[in-house]
Amino acid sequence: MARAFDIVGFDLDGTLLDTSASLTRAVNYALAQANRPPLHIDEVRPMIGGGAKRTLEQGLERSGGYDPEDMKRLYPLLLDFYRDNISDGSVPYAGLLDALDRLQADGVRLTIVTNKFESFALKLLDETGLLGRFAVVIGGDTMGKGNAKPSAMPIREMIVRAGGGSAVFLGDSIYDMLAARNAGIPSIAVSFGFLAGPVEELAADAVIDRYDELIPTLATLAARS
Repeated sequence: MARAFDIVGFDLDGTLLDTSASLTRAVNYALAQANRPPLHIDEVRPMIGGGAKRTLEQGLERSGGYDPEDMKRLYPLLLDFYRDNISDGSVPYAGLLDALDRLQADGVRLTIVTNKFESFALKLLDETGLLGRFAVVIGGDTMGKGNAKPSAMPIREMIVRAGGGSAVFLGDSIYDMLAARNAGIPSIAVSFGFLAGPVEELAADAVIDRYDELIPTLATLAARS
């Protein structure tokens, strides 16, 4: 069967991997250094997607109020802790590996655009055994300051680095949907990710509830274009 798209791009946290356990531990480690109460994993999940700095900012707001001095001191501590424990408890979503296998068998180029630092993304993918599956990995700092999602720049660069062709992007946040829209490619929202609200609010071109829905959804999207 002919492939629906030449390139299928993915967000990382909340799309490929459930990283909420490791990110929650990192946030709570940082909060503890300021004698802040810990947050529950369900409180942290909706904070993920805009990068570690934004997650910590929201964590401070949730645990007693944002303080610029605390932020300045705690952010490097969070990064150090997270780097050292980045893959602990991080697991692929059900059905992901089978979907990737099918896409690769069809000659699809698989890519990642995340707002996580590129070095952190590469380390996480390496430690979870996924790195070799992806032709391109672009982080939140890859394109320079101010050019992370929702900017179209990393999506466009993803397409260039993957060799060009038709592309689609999957994610779980408004950053992902806007980045795809700004780059002029279709988007798919994953309803199982770290949603900040109802998945319908993301206004994606399609939604999947499980990874076994991905291949037929790609075919439907391609037929529309």
